[in-house]
Amino acid sequence: MTQLETAPKPRRNVELVLLLLALIIGIGAKFLVAVAMDEPYDSTYYTEAALFAGITFAFHIVLRLRAKYADPFILPIVVALNGLGMAMIHRLDLVTGGPPAEDRQLMWTLVSMVAAMALLWFLQDHRRLRQLTYISLVVSIVLLFLPLIPGFGMTINGARIWVNLGFASFQPAEIAKITLAIFFAGFLANNRDLILLAGRRIGPLQLPRARDLGPMFIAWIVAIGVLVVQNDLGTSIMFFGLFMGMIYVATSRLSWILIGGGLVAVGGVLAYLFVPHVTRRVEIWLNAFDPEIYSRAIGGSDQIVQGMFGLSNGGLTGTGFGSGLPQRVPLSNSDMIIASFGEELGFIGLSAMLMLYLLLFSRFMRAGLGTRDAFGKLLSVGFAVVLVLQIFVVVGGITRVIPMTGLTTPFLAAGGSSLLANWIILALVLLISHAARRPIVVGPMVNASGTEAAGTENPTHEEGPEDAEPKRPVAKPLSAAERTQRHAPAHGAPPSAAETSPDSSGGAR
Repeated sequence: MTQLETAPKPRRNVELVLLLLALIIGIGAKFLVAVAMDEPYDSTYYTEAALFAGITFAFHIVLRLRAKYADPFILPIVVALNGLGMAMIHRLDLVTGGPPAEDRQLMWTLVSMVAAMALLWFLQDHRRLRQLTYISLVVSIVLLFLPLIPGFGMTINGARIWVNLGFASFQPAEIAKITLAIFFAGFLANNRDLILLAGRRIGPLQLPRARDLGPMFIAWIVAIGVLVVQNDLGTSIMFFGLFMGMIYVATSRLSWILIGGGLVAVGGVLAYLFVPHVTRRVEIWLNAFDPEIYSRAIGGSDQIVQGMFGLSNGGLTGTGFGSGLPQRVPLSNSDMIIASFGEELGFIGLSAMLMLYLLLFSRFMRAGLGTRDAFGKLLSVGFAVVLVLQIFVVVGGITRVIPMTGLTTPFLAAGGSSLLANWIILALVLLISHAARRPIVVGPMVNASGTEAAGTENPTHEEGPEDAEPKRPVAKPLSAAERTQRHAPAHGAPPSAAETSPDSSGGAR
């Protein structure tokens, strides 16, 4: 029976059609804002639309050349979200005054997409990052402590998580989440068997050895250190959740989740008791409508209360672009941009945007599950965990499910460092997806311990004519004389019992 195998298709044409739809949504939203707010169209509208569309199609061409088997749905989803974010930021610029944030957002979008394209063009294989496992840890530590340098770090809204670059401010923790994900993926891929097999079983739990808990304690200490020193609750949750998600995927052990949950509980109680910034956040969460807490000059609940009123004003269908009052919410174009969308697009529109994030999360997970190497699996899953944690923390804080934090909504909120980091993550996931979906040619002999094990191709090897499967000689049927000559005894020796046996294949017939 012949086994038929269907070769994977690049599906870049599907991506192109979806990109056209995404550009219509993103650019069209900005034109709807102009119509609703009686803003005349000028050359700026068309220039910015052409720049955004041009860089999007350039990204599509790079994928055709360097990663043609990558997932065709990831880029259109992100382009739609990025375009909607710029439209809302532009809508808020028209009523808030001050320097236009939408121009900076467009500039950072262009810079971020160029950086992502450069990564796709020059990296080509995500497995090369595995060689930078411990270098990534060092870089992460340096990035996290940069804001603490006197004269270089900046304190904004009570959190010291920014650095002054002279021409702009930057949040190093956004890049640190990428380098930490690379370190965790490399460490767990190298030590998975040791963590999985060593340890003591107590009832249904497989507890790891104390020496194997070292990386978890380091991650916990770094997360708490960032929280205490920099007053950044959201980053602490994101970093620790990143490690917990990746180690659970690597080991499938419930014991790690229980241990990590215990550490989170202990850290949360200590932070509430001894860190004033966290104490104020919890009080706002529990008593947002208390007049005393609402009217505080620092650490008041007016932001979260105004955001909830905006969501209530939006109702089911929303007030429409340009018809609400999202500008009444502090930081409505960054931390509270979800509340701005909820007011003007309503529950239906906001749910559709959250569905886009759910689809993006599922495509990240699909890329990780489809790739053949452990490092790529863990890295893609880690980025998926970071994405869903950010959305949960932001939306949960705005709706008072959890205390409010300072994380930004990926691809929507105003902020250059967040855009740059998320577009780099997108490029890495596209590389992993390309490696997962492209056809792999495996010869008849595979080195089980080398780089081509389990169908994983060598990233430094270029396929040539000598790599083609060798042609096997076709067996020719033997004539009766040849069969007699083959079974004749050599040098006159007497035939053996096996040769004269009627059951022997060479015996008399």
